[in-house]
Amino acid sequence: MVPLTDWEIEKYKRQIQIPGFGEEAQRKLKASSALVTRVGGLGGPASIWLAAAGIGKLVIAHDGNVTPSNLNRQILMRGDGVGQPRSPQAKETLLRFNPDLEVVAYQAHAGADNVEELVSQVDLVCDCTPDFAERLVLNAECWRQGKPMIESAMDGMEAHLQTIIPPDTPCLQCRVPGVPEWWDVYGFGVLGAVPGALGALTALEAIKVLTGFGRTLAGRLLVLDTEDMSLNTFTLGKRPDCPICGGARAGGT
Repeated sequence: MVPLTDWEIEKYKRQIQIPGFGEEAQRKLKASSALVTRVGGLGGPASIWLAAAGIGKLVIAHDGNVTPSNLNRQILMRGDGVGQPRSPQAKETLLRFNPDLEVVAYQAHAGADNVEELVSQVDLVCDCTPDFAERLVLNAECWRQGKPMIESAMDGMEAHLQTIIPPDTPCLQCRVPGVPEWWDVYGFGVLGAVPGALGALTALEAIKVLTGFGRTLAGRLLVLDTEDMSLNTFTLGKRPDCPICGGARAGGT
């Protein structure tokens, strides 16, 4: 296990003192890596809280340029960066916040042509994309490689969070068999604090999975309605005819 420096022990002492966390969990986190795709209103906060907690490496993937409408929620971007590529701005912000962090940035969304490379570099994936097709590609590849995936999504004032751990839990496609016909990636409103709160919960789940601390949402779905602040969890089951995990083992068939 990688050692902690005196600086790191001082920097992370407030979380190290949490009962059950301690220096062992901090060392595990330092030795860990995660992919966050994408790093907008949801993935940005997830990334910043993983960086704050002391994860060793982040791989981020987000194509396109910053637009004015991004700035109500995408905390890794800059007001003077409108019209410029997103991923370099996100990397710069993360490294300013935690210079000890290793960041690998891709100016691309996850897709069939690059998902194997993206997932193979990390221990865990935080799926924060608004695109259902991209989510299903990530789900299939995480299952194939046996990598845990924190699946987080929001729509308006509602947020969903699921932890997928192959081969033990249901995968995303058990719950979402395909891309819904009604889905429009730009067809829902976003109040920035909603994905911000969900991004923090996404990071927390990732930290728990990577360190073994606490109880995760493995096999459960958390639904948070921020309009009335109601929170519920639901037990999930594998779908026997799921083409990804039904009757299959992670990393093989």
